[in-house]
Amino acid sequence: MKLVNTLFIGCVLLLSGSMRVSDTQRTADPPAGADWPAYGGNKAGNRYSPLAQINTRTVKQLQLAWTFDTGENNNPAERGMDIQCQPIVVNGILYGTTPRMKLFAVDAATGQKRWLFDPFANPEKKPQFHPLRGVVYWADGADQRILYSVGSSLYAINAQTGAPIPNFGTNGIVDLHDGVGDRETLGHDLQNLSVRATTPGVIYQDLLVMGSGVSEGGDAAPGTIRAYNVRTGKLTWAFHTVPLPGEYGYETWPKDAYRKLGGANCWAGMVVDDKRGIVYAGTGSPSVDFYGGARAGQNLFANCILALNARTGERIWHFQTIHHDLWDRDLPCPPNLLTVRQNGRLVDAVAQATKDGYVFVLDRETGKPLFPVKEVPVPTAPALPGEQPWPTQPVPTKPAPFALQDVTEATLTNRTPAARAYVLERFRNSRRGSKYMPPSEEGSLFLGFGGGAEWGGTAADPDGVLYVNGNNMLWWLKMRDSRIQPAGVAVGRGASLFNNNCSVCHGLGGKSKASTTTAQAYPDLTEVGKRLDKQQILELLASGRGRMPSFQHIPREDREAIVQFLLNLNAKPALTASAAVDVHAVAAPASPVGGRDFPYVPPYLNNGTTQFRDQDNYPAVKPPWGTLNAIDLNTGEYRWKVTLGEYPELTRQGIAPTGTENHGGPLVTAGGLLFIAATYDENLRAFDKQTGRVLWRYRLPAGGFATPITYQINGRQYVAIAAGGTRYGLKSGGSYVAFALPKRP
Repeated sequence: MKLVNTLFIGCVLLLSGSMRVSDTQRTADPPAGADWPAYGGNKAGNRYSPLAQINTRTVKQLQLAWTFDTGENNNPAERGMDIQCQPIVVNGILYGTTPRMKLFAVDAATGQKRWLFDPFANPEKKPQFHPLRGVVYWADGADQRILYSVGSSLYAINAQTGAPIPNFGTNGIVDLHDGVGDRETLGHDLQNLSVRATTPGVIYQDLLVMGSGVSEGGDAAPGTIRAYNVRTGKLTWAFHTVPLPGEYGYETWPKDAYRKLGGANCWAGMVVDDKRGIVYAGTGSPSVDFYGGARAGQNLFANCILALNARTGERIWHFQTIHHDLWDRDLPCPPNLLTVRQNGRLVDAVAQATKDGYVFVLDRETGKPLFPVKEVPVPTAPALPGEQPWPTQPVPTKPAPFALQDVTEATLTNRTPAARAYVLERFRNSRRGSKYMPPSEEGSLFLGFGGGAEWGGTAADPDGVLYVNGNNMLWWLKMRDSRIQPAGVAVGRGASLFNNNCSVCHGLGGKSKASTTTAQAYPDLTEVGKRLDKQQILELLASGRGRMPSFQHIPREDREAIVQFLLNLNAKPALTASAAVDVHAVAAPASPVGGRDFPYVPPYLNNGTTQFRDQDNYPAVKPPWGTLNAIDLNTGEYRWKVTLGEYPELTRQGIAPTGTENHGGPLVTAGGLLFIAATYDENLRAFDKQTGRVLWRYRLPAGGFATPITYQINGRQYVAIAAGGTRYGLKSGGSYVAFALPKRP
């Protein structure tokens, strides 16, 4: 009997050893929703999981399960890149990206690294850094691939080994310039223009459908949406968001606009309805931001929700959320596909949140609004010379906006008497009123430049409830005549190149009166030479950092001219807000730096991306500064609205939580929970999705400016998020963290 038992035990051990492929091999069939296989959780972009082990009763027991340190952003002396990546999980493996754009695979139950792919391992490949928000998984049997993009390169990587797929494109790489446009049609070469993808594409059958990020200045490439064969990398179709002659929408632009203007790009991601074979995408504004004198008309397909045939790229329908955009009101996040009940019947819908706090809810098949949308008259004057603002804008009657719409004296901060007096002075000396008033040289206060909704996206549960986080931030915009060069600044090629490539974010590089009551979202460059030498600035222009993309697409001699212009600013007096009309100003060259039509040099440029804050760097309006909202899209009514985030120092002063500006999205689960980080206070929170009450919170090692995910392995549910920090001037981080309930004995 003893011999029989010994043989039996030995056979069991032998079998169990031979069956063990990895630490995360599942012992039983996984439940539905065990993986997080796509950006947004699924092709519909719901950010919803049917997992419920972590729920309203158990969430208080949630604890750290593992941490994966990428090894980057660990030097406190260097301001690192952030991590905006929402990772994916397939078959127990978590795939994500590092701050410096490496691709990795780790065991999703332990965080143990399996492989790492470095796109810059070849020293001839110069680093190009920009935000990366996710990756794509595709498989056909044993052929399993991860697709992700770095700069203008789209990579196909073996999901098991981390090696490039040699038969995809050229040695595993496709150039994202492919399909954007051709020189013969556009009259100029696109190869040296910035074309990149910050957000991953979507898979439909054997196609990868991609959008792109492009410049917002006069050198913007067109925002063509493309589909590539996922096996070979060959271009299959292209949809021109700036229509060519003979295409639908061409008449909504001036005759030759397609030859010199670009943008109208889908940079925030898209979703796909596999059953209907439809891709849904939201597009951004046309070039150039804030001035549309060269693009009179409605400007299709900028600022549109698009429904495209996923197999052919043909337009099925479109809905424009902003006509002739003058306010940089890109559609900032992917659409969300969900089902709602309308008039007693179930309707498959698409919901799109906007920068100015609207949610458009449309029938998925026809594009017809499920709640009435009114074309509301808006101000068209006074406008800049040459500008032709559109006379109406679409406003949904439901749901009510989730972000601030109007700014009055009553809206301004009363945090302290000094803070109120500080912002009141600027308010009374600026143009203000409708959020649709045309930009001006006088300087205007606006809402909706930076959200409202942000790139983190929205979540939706099967009940038809949409969850969206929002920002209430006030922005200050001042236009200037680009043909007039401020006194004391050398006229020349460097200034023209700076205007064309950099001023859309940094302004002219001078510290103006605006700086006394506003906060620049991008650094002031007046004294950049005191912080960085010429070589460091050149390296930064080539590689990019944080929110700044690489400018390798422009020739090195042009980058050197920009650097020389910036360094010359250090020897000059600080520029003033009135410098653009200084009596000593001289005319600057107005001709393009290139061909006849391109790049386009607009006659008016903006002062940079500038938030309006008080003297202590808090927002200029009353709280809440950040919110989390639950909107029942069956009725168009709110279930709840709560503040999201806090400034700990204000809380210690006895001020109720104010909410903070937030970047990153929500995750909702069948366990009755909504997880979100995104805030200045660096916390990951779990809310009761029925009430909006906080049930659990955890201080991350660095800010979680990304969207969390959830998945299950061997019966244990995890919640994971990237902790990359750096935003809002906070400390950098380079880790992914995962949480789970305590293991059972």
